[in-house]
Amino acid sequence: MAVTVKECLELQLLEVEMLLSMFPQKGEVNLDEGAVPGVQRYLRNGDGALPPQLEYSIAFDVGEAKVKVELQVLLPHMYPHVAPQLFVRSNALHRQQQLQLNTGLTSHISSLDSGELCIYEAVQWVKDNSPPYLENSKISSESASKEVVVKETLHRMWIYSHHIYRQELRKKIFDCAKKLNLTGFCLTGKPGVICVEGLRANCEEFWCVIRYPNWKHISCKHTENIETEGSIDNLRLFHAFEDLQFQAHGDYGLRNDYHMDLGQFLEYLKQHRSGHIFQILFGVKGKVSE
Repeated sequence: MAVTVKECLELQLLEVEMLLSMFPQKGEVNLDEGAVPGVQRYLRNGDGALPPQLEYSIAFDVGEAKVKVELQVLLPHMYPHVAPQLFVRSNALHRQQQLQLNTGLTSHISSLDSGELCIYEAVQWVKDNSPPYLENSKISSESASKEVVVKETLHRMWIYSHHIYRQELRKKIFDCAKKLNLTGFCLTGKPGVICVEGLRANCEEFWCVIRYPNWKHISCKHTENIETEGSIDNLRLFHAFEDLQFQAHGDYGLRNDYHMDLGQFLEYLKQHRSGHIFQILFGVKGKVSE
């Protein structure tokens, strides 16, 4: 018998309720206050557009040192019959340790039976398996602290999408950029362009978070790395994460089908010493609007 979206969403709400009882302290489960009511309204009405996917994080201590670790959770509408999108992060982990830990978690979750709620299982797996990574990260940090010169690298990603319209998606982009201390911009409309710059691990986490679940027609067209012995903030081309909208030709009779004025966009890029990126993104040399 086929499983319905409604049945899956009911299970997701039961799991959230269970997790809130298991992690009752303030700040342990971080869940948008409108998320659960949105799902409940959909379940009551039984028709209309699907609610936004449930997205939350669980913070917990690991090991004797009680290191803070956070598990970010994004649930497809058909979870638990479709695997959840999970991401572990901790300030105590270097990028490589974090990558290895997440690879192990993904492999473990994929080995579980489909249809079983598994978020608490994921928390337990992280608690059991992250101490060795945290210990290696500590040793690595102690070794690095002995170096006379500390170098940092600014990472910049140029991301292209066929279009960016939905308010839910735009909110996710801006919230994630702010959380990870990334600067740059999001160009809304058709085409859609995102630039983020900051620490490499943060940029890669941003890319991992926004492109799931299954964002079609999106690609990272170009990356830049600049090493410095000072602060990476001195290398940033952007001083905030900006919302760009250059609407040129109306809506063409469709509510959301509006194209960006690429001439204005090229001018904006040149103002931020990035005019060369236009050809990388679109395959043609740009021409500034009159």
